[in-house]
Amino acid sequence: MSHCYVGDTTLPLKFTTFQLRTSLQVPRVLVPCLYSVYSYTQTDTVTLSVSPTVSFPTFPPPPLSVPVSVTEVECVREGCQSEALRRLSGSVPENQCFTVVFRGARKSLDLLCSCEEEARHWVRGIRTLKERVRFGMLPWLLSLTPHTWIRGYLRRADENDDGKMSYDEVKRLLQMINIDLNEQYSRSLFKKADRSCDGRLDHVEIEEFCRDMMRRPELDAVFRHYSGNGCVLSTAELRDFLGDQGEDASLIHAQSLIRTYELNDWAQKNQLMTQNGFTMYMLSLENDVFNPDHARVHQDMTRPLAHYFISSSHNTYLTKDQVTSASSAEPYIRALNQGCRCVELDCWDGDKGEPVIYHGHTLTSKVPFKEVIETIAQYAFKASPYPLILSLENHCTVEQQTVMARHLRTILGKRLLTKPLNDHIVVLPLQELRGRILVKGKKDVHHLNQLGKTSSFDNSSDDEASSSNKKDPAKAVSSKLSPELSELVVYCRSVPFRGFQHSTQKPPDEMSSFSENDALKHIKDTGKLFVRHNSRQLSRIYPSGQRLQSSNYDPQDMWNGGCSMVALNFQTPGEQMDLNQGRFLPNGRCGYILKPSFLCSPSSNFNPEITGGGPGHIPTQLTIRIISAQQLPKINTDKPNSIVDPQVLVEIHGVAIDNSRDKTHRIDNNGFNPRWDSTLSFPLQVPELALVRFVVEDHDHKAKNDFVGQYTLPFTSLRTGYRHVHLLKADGSSLSPSTLFIHAKVSQEDISPGWESCLLTNSVG
Repeated sequence: MSHCYVGDTTLPLKFTTFQLRTSLQVPRVLVPCLYSVYSYTQTDTVTLSVSPTVSFPTFPPPPLSVPVSVTEVECVREGCQSEALRRLSGSVPENQCFTVVFRGARKSLDLLCSCEEEARHWVRGIRTLKERVRFGMLPWLLSLTPHTWIRGYLRRADENDDGKMSYDEVKRLLQMINIDLNEQYSRSLFKKADRSCDGRLDHVEIEEFCRDMMRRPELDAVFRHYSGNGCVLSTAELRDFLGDQGEDASLIHAQSLIRTYELNDWAQKNQLMTQNGFTMYMLSLENDVFNPDHARVHQDMTRPLAHYFISSSHNTYLTKDQVTSASSAEPYIRALNQGCRCVELDCWDGDKGEPVIYHGHTLTSKVPFKEVIETIAQYAFKASPYPLILSLENHCTVEQQTVMARHLRTILGKRLLTKPLNDHIVVLPLQELRGRILVKGKKDVHHLNQLGKTSSFDNSSDDEASSSNKKDPAKAVSSKLSPELSELVVYCRSVPFRGFQHSTQKPPDEMSSFSENDALKHIKDTGKLFVRHNSRQLSRIYPSGQRLQSSNYDPQDMWNGGCSMVALNFQTPGEQMDLNQGRFLPNGRCGYILKPSFLCSPSSNFNPEITGGGPGHIPTQLTIRIISAQQLPKINTDKPNSIVDPQVLVEIHGVAIDNSRDKTHRIDNNGFNPRWDSTLSFPLQVPELALVRFVVEDHDHKAKNDFVGQYTLPFTSLRTGYRHVHLLKADGSSLSPSTLFIHAKVSQEDISPGWESCLLTNSVG
């Protein structure tokens, strides 16, 4: 049996059952330990059933059954890697513990297994099941012959065990494999398959029903267009298709695809691809709308830091709003795991001489500075090897600043950058900073050695605290810096912004912070000068202090102006975080994206507010045909018979002249396989900065349309041809198996001199 620590309590709870409901096969490695604790039904829900082994004098007993969707599991962490388990570290065997982390505000589930092997099996099993659910059911079903999987499901769905299935039993089977057909469509399929006309389907009829259900007419049409006989694709025909897709059309690549995706032995032996193999390939990540070559680090990583967009978080410690929510180390883990490379720490004096992190002068809770640094030390480079910047908003006394410096040195060790890499260096080289942690903050430029000696700074916006002081000069005070903390600021020294006339004289290790309103003013009034400034200096943009609910501003405006560190509230999902996730999707999600060349030149003439093409820009036409969608979920779960009325929006987020959106018509009552065949076109003047966002909504006649799913990616990472778009939920997690099927085409109006060299500067190899 396992013990469980739920949330922040340490009440031992024994599992009597852990029902993992999924239509997926359990990996063999799990069988020895799982059959004693798992029982199987067929949805994507995990049911935790617990019985207390102690009385609950303070807390009510937990419910006996807690349903949990596998898709709601964000990750599984091995060892004592939650706040609750870290506090128990030393009193429980770490190699027998693991934590199930859920998405959103839901508390984590901490588990203690009876042995290390059991813990290892649980972790591997849940991760494997997550992957299977993530990639959807259809490819897995296609990989099996119909009678193989139908026989297993028939036994579970056949309530009266007569070997046949009524319509209600068929509907139950569909629920088991996470397919929700509207009533009219499912009844028509049932009636077509019921050749005996007795209102019940036998094995053969059920197979026919399932084949019809899984059929993709729009994919079949593409297949037949390239197939000479309509039954199989030869390697030559497959190469023709790949060529039209803009992909490697070599014989070797075509043969490799047949070996990978063709499941029919005869076809594979004869180097042919059947319709099922073609469907498998079209649904795979290899045919995703996102360029798979961009899923690895592919850009030049030897440039100065100021030449990159850097994934940056604001108020990283907060779980929700900035007035009453909890402060925690957990948001740092989530941000770092998403590739964030600049996290914020608001530091204040705490009890017993230990500094704390929280949103000062509010009701937010406090988390020890030391605990956050320990968390950062553990997760800093799990998702990205490139430098991590700690943005310190320092409100501590000199004494507690010294404690901060000690914790930074002892916990981060050699990874903490404490001195310049080279005494004569004039730029901040990204590649040489791999695996290093940089401290951003104020620095005593005179290297004062007297503890507590005052180093004066004015109240210009070199950070958020001083920016707020501009409104009340009485709050402006001179800052006392601890020499120990000051000397840890090496390459990211916070200084006030004093105007563009001084920009060219600034050393590259100086940087300034701007509120969103100040940054927007610079972009609109002096955009060209701001771009030039940002080509040499790091600029950090932070949300307005009026955003009490931790809402976000539009980051695209800031990227257009060349701002490197556009800090957002990662804890607040929405369109702005969708754009951020899309911006940092390429380059291996490492948190660094090389800016276009026109944002890297100190003599650039690029003005984000006045763009109509020009040297280095190719006016481009993007044409997207929204063909169909697959398995869109119900939105109104309170009404069992409710089915979505989907429509698709395509948005372009870029410079002002390129911003646009268009949409398809709506399809009534069809979330399973709606089909539009709608063509949308978008002219782009600065395609290098454009993001393409696909949004699916449930049309509502009386109120605002409901959000179903979205996917955002840079235009430069979008692949042409027939592609699937794997939709994401509002929180950025997978909405599998929901997809869009599209065709994308890009045409360029003019090839300007120097364009090829412009492209080459943004990649290596």
